[in-house]
Amino acid sequence: MTIDAAKLARQDQQSQFHPFTSIADLAKDGPTVMVSGQGVRVRDVNGREYLDGMAGLWCVNLGYGRREIVEAIARQSERLSFFHTFNGMTSDVVAECADALLKRAPVPMSRVFFGASGSDANETQLKLIWYYNNLRGKPEKKKIIARWNSYHGSGVATASLTGLPGMHTLFDLPKGPILHVSAPYYYRNAPEGMSERDYSRHLARELEDVIEREGADTIAAFFAEAVMGAGGLIPPPEGYFDEIGPILRKHDILLVADEVVSGFGRLGTYWGAQTYGFEPDLITAAKGVTSGYFPMSVCFISPKVWDVIEGAAGQTGVFGHGYTYSAHPVGAAAALAALKLIDELEVVKNVADVGPYLLNAMRDRLGQHTHVGDIRGKGLMIGIELAKDRATKESFPPANRTGREILKAAAQRGLITRALGDTLVFAPPLIITRGEADELVDKFALSVGDVLG
Repeated sequence: MTIDAAKLARQDQQSQFHPFTSIADLAKDGPTVMVSGQGVRVRDVNGREYLDGMAGLWCVNLGYGRREIVEAIARQSERLSFFHTFNGMTSDVVAECADALLKRAPVPMSRVFFGASGSDANETQLKLIWYYNNLRGKPEKKKIIARWNSYHGSGVATASLTGLPGMHTLFDLPKGPILHVSAPYYYRNAPEGMSERDYSRHLARELEDVIEREGADTIAAFFAEAVMGAGGLIPPPEGYFDEIGPILRKHDILLVADEVVSGFGRLGTYWGAQTYGFEPDLITAAKGVTSGYFPMSVCFISPKVWDVIEGAAGQTGVFGHGYTYSAHPVGAAAALAALKLIDELEVVKNVADVGPYLLNAMRDRLGQHTHVGDIRGKGLMIGIELAKDRATKESFPPANRTGREILKAAAQRGLITRALGDTLVFAPPLIITRGEADELVDKFALSVGDVLG
């Protein structure tokens, strides 16, 4: 069948309102229309092939065209395409999926609650936190602390939680009892000469000061990504979670690990909490749970929280929260297939090998470039921050849109990256090989040269 590329692009421009897209750029440049994928590569409507350095949106961890997941989805769609979990209903595949996920949790967890996206999962976490403190007789303990540069979703509450001002402006956000503290952004924000460990202590003191100012009896939870993703690919400095953990425990503040990106192997361990050695009270997961083949999210609920909720069940009656697509049976089938493949393909082991290899290769190739300020990352999350002046860390003027120009140059060379301002990021499928990592670095270095020399 012949595909009319121009017609598809025109239909898209005239009908779709794109998320996180410049309307002006789309009108000028038109969309890129993808039609197929296999392994770590995708192909557009014009036949151009790309190495997908972003695994879709940090999610196609097992690569494209996985027959095992596709067939699991098809079988489940034919057998039971949908049923809900309201009023005590469930399906066999959902029960199996919930059990499989609990067995993979980084610390003991009591229950999982299903949704369809990371945004709705973090909305659920917020409601659970407030519900939990009401049940404990602590109705004033409701404030939530997140960090600047964080990303926790794009709903009204979760975009308020997110620490990206561009998601607040013109939407009248933040809303609700949301507080923000500094991002653990060592390269950009640490005082000159301060060690990573001392910077972590500095951030812990800031957190303690906020708690003291607001009153610990008003603060319910602290949200943290293991590695900050959409806010600039920011790994925590040495000892960060070691420093903040005791403060949260001392003040009876829940720690919520947002593992939407870092979960299921991306950092070279199954969970980011394992990479950095902390114990969350709640965990948010999505994306990699089905490798992006079906929308599904998961909230993991610790015994500490669940015991309070369950203990009050006789007095509270029906739990008044949920979504039509909570615990979708087709999503559960996709998740079970994906979880099996993570084990069979030894994905976590591959990330532990290829992740450091990719980071070192990127540093070897671009680490001394005049306009590359910092190359950082963990596992298969890599960020390259550009600088107008490497020595002073001076940024390029925003009007230059340097990051976007490199993104476009990379696309011309058959490589997909993502520009977060002037930080270019990579989070390729977790099955990427060393050879494919070399190809990624080569194409990216040439793209930087195309724009910056």
